[in-house]
Amino acid sequence: MQPTIAVVDIHGTYKVHTEFYSSPSARKTIILVNGSLSTTAAFAQTVKYLSTQFNVVLYDQPYAGQSKPHNSHNQPLTKEDEAHILLELIEHFKVDYLQSFSWGGVAAMLALGQRPARIEKAVITSFSPLLNEPMLDYLEKGLASLHALDGVGLGHLVNNTIGKHLPSLFKRFNHRHISSLDEHEYRQMHAHVDQVVHLETHCQMECLAGVDIPVLFVNGEHDEYTSPEDVRVFAEHLGECKFAIIDNAGHFLDMEHKAAWQQCSEVLLSFLQSQPQRQTGYRAQLDMQHALAI
Repeated sequence: MQPTIAVVDIHGTYKVHTEFYSSPSARKTIILVNGSLSTTAAFAQTVKYLSTQFNVVLYDQPYAGQSKPHNSHNQPLTKEDEAHILLELIEHFKVDYLQSFSWGGVAAMLALGQRPARIEKAVITSFSPLLNEPMLDYLEKGLASLHALDGVGLGHLVNNTIGKHLPSLFKRFNHRHISSLDEHEYRQMHAHVDQVVHLETHCQMECLAGVDIPVLFVNGEHDEYTSPEDVRVFAEHLGECKFAIIDNAGHFLDMEHKAAWQQCSEVLLSFLQSQPQRQTGYRAQLDMQHALAI
């Protein structure tokens, strides 16, 4: 399936490369939010199952991928900037659902906190509001590589930590991509990491009071960096959230092996296609433990 390519102007400030996968029978549209240092290519496996049921929107941040030639890179974007871009794209494409991956969850949660009227449900994958010991160690080592503009070292770091469960072919692609980024992309990531390592959490919990839609959090069973246990903190702050654990998977979920891809497909499609049951007067802490138990 070939997407429709467009460069969307965001209030004359940013120009964003977008890819729209149209599904002939789809009645809903979902937008996918990248993690750090990644591009639309990171969602190649996810699009395969989502596009069977929905129109799918992918985009590159202004500093990344195919958006880079259309923008100046004088200073790093903030997560608030990224949330604003996301909100504008939601309106532009008339989006119904949202899915984020990894650190894309920060911009996604900030955007959801502003209650975009169109969004009915959201899926936040491989994300945690807590910076646990393995994540802090990874970030501190990453800061050193980013400061030195050492893309080769950063590529090895990613593959040996959050990417350690990826197949060897994906690791090679990952390393080739990370080691060949432009200098401003390393500066962008350095600014973001430097900011979050000095916070107790890298998700501003006060923004969650505005989230009034069902949210599903999906984490890999073996992901020690954004662990299934840590993400349950969200149950204390959100009125309607569910949790799913993908068996025998790490941080990259549906990229890691066929069974994880199948489980992700089942979990996401089941959640997005189910009828919402809004709760009143109490916090719902529904549990979608393992994919096969749903």
